[in-house]
Amino acid sequence: MRDKGDAPMRATLLMMTGAAALACGAMLAPAAVATAAESAQLTIATLEAQGFDVKVNKIGSAPLSRCVITDIRNPRERTELVRRGDDFIQIVAQRSITVTADCSRR
Repeated sequence: MRDKGDAPMRATLLMMTGAAALACGAMLAPAAVATAAESAQLTIATLEAQGFDVKVNKIGSAPLSRCVITDIRNPRERTELVRRGDDFIQIVAQRSITVTADCSRR
């Protein structure tokens, strides 16, 4: 026989599972941001607008405005559970990603 207290816990677990699935999908999305025609500055600005702390590995010595993004990797999210009334919700506390900028071609 189920306890009536199980329903709120089940709802909380379902919300946390849904949030985790959404976060996984969001982490895969940044890989589609860069194209060969975009400047590195635009790609970095787009990722920052999405809330990422962007780490740049720069190859070559040209200014960033003349670079091309060749790789986007290591999207990471750090989440925390925060109490809201009687429930806990999962929030994204920090997002980071690494991009490689080729600054030797131009």
